[in-house]
Amino acid sequence: MSAKTCLRIATRKSLLALWQAEYVANTLRHHYPDLSVELVRMSTQGDKILDTPLAKIGGKGLFIKELEQGLFSGEADIAVHSMKDVPVDLPENLHIAVICQRGDPRDAFVSNHWQDLDSLPEGARLGTSSLRRQSQVRERRPDFQVLDLRGNVNTRLAKLDNNEFDGIILATAGLKRLELTHRIRESLAPEVSLPAIGQGAIGIECRKGDTATEELIKVLEHPPTRITLQAERALNARLAGGCQVPIAGYAELEDERLRLRALVGQPDGGRVIRGETWGMPGDAESLGASLGEDLLRRGADKILAEVYSG
Repeated sequence: MSAKTCLRIATRKSLLALWQAEYVANTLRHHYPDLSVELVRMSTQGDKILDTPLAKIGGKGLFIKELEQGLFSGEADIAVHSMKDVPVDLPENLHIAVICQRGDPRDAFVSNHWQDLDSLPEGARLGTSSLRRQSQVRERRPDFQVLDLRGNVNTRLAKLDNNEFDGIILATAGLKRLELTHRIRESLAPEVSLPAIGQGAIGIECRKGDTATEELIKVLEHPPTRITLQAERALNARLAGGCQVPIAGYAELEDERLRLRALVGQPDGGRVIRGETWGMPGDAESLGASLGEDLLRRGADKILAEVYSG
């Protein structure tokens, strides 16, 4: 047991972010009944800018920078993030000390009138702000009107209920965590919509060298999830990808082997480059880097250059 008696958690203010922070807090309270755990609620740039697609304002760190400032200032001891929002490169004195067990990584199709994605009629209005989702949906159904959709989960659902869309795509894990599973019409298989890198996983960031905090939070570490994210994040590092680019990467452990699938696509779905590799869990990072190199060699570099210049 660490000598630390109080822990402050930096978190965004959205219901989903608060769920994640409360999950960490409650787990720590369970393991350390005498520990005082406080939430420090913060707003990030990504929460404040709601009228512009994220890809146009730069995706790297939009949802975590203010939380990291809280760590540097001493206002908080740890910051809880959705790992899909965490850039490859972190500030020099911070690190992701813990990766929790992953939730459902799949995307979810949500609609009030249509049972699944393929049943949507020609020309249907589909809402998503993700270039990754747009690319895959447009490749599959080029007839769709894909419209930008920003805001927190409840805001997006309210727009659907207001008949602004025929269907929308959200993260399955978020809907389940907010007890909105009943809104899911279809959880999309990775073959239909390959998830974002880190989707469904929660990471805990803290100051390097803060051994008392690291000792406390290590009870939340889930080694299998860390292995899969090592592969996914190494892939993203090789592609030099941000959080808001049309890159997907998803790793799974199957029969003690690691399977990594990835794609880079044009936002209009005109060209999507896919790849897959298998290997041993101990080679997770090299597998991710080599698959990223393979995608770049087959044209992903040109697609990403077009996205960044647009």
